[in-house]
Amino acid sequence: MIFSLKRLFVLSVVFSTTFFSGLANNNQKSFNWTPVIEAIIEVESGGDAKAVSGKSCGAMQITPILVKECNNILKKRGIAKRYTLNDRFSVSKSKEMFLLMQSEFNPSNNVEKAIRAWNGGNNYKVSVTNRYYRKVMAAMKKK
Repeated sequence: MIFSLKRLFVLSVVFSTTFFSGLANNNQKSFNWTPVIEAIIEVESGGDAKAVSGKSCGAMQITPILVKECNNILKKRGIAKRYTLNDRFSVSKSKEMFLLMQSEFNPSNNVEKAIRAWNGGNNYKVSVTNRYYRKVMAAMKKK
């Protein structure tokens, strides 16, 4: 019985480490995105997890395209997990999707890039995202 419990523990540690290391790179794990995420939530929905505006839903106003992109990243990394459109209404899953996107497209953890890309996509234009960037930065300073 003890041997089996030890084996189960080791297997669970290996699984957990493998799963979570696939979601974010090492830089993401050590970088604190919480202030940025909380400011984005404030600007996007005022904290309302049930917010809907067009095709954007949830506290972080996630689009179907972003959900699809997250699932493509997970597939590319060999991770079985997939997000659904309903996951946009979960604050914790929305935060996971944000972190996944940062780990894929912003490995240097550039806050400005993260904010602008969240609003304008990965190929954002600075001029188009200026207003949004200023709002999120102001929300970060309030906290």
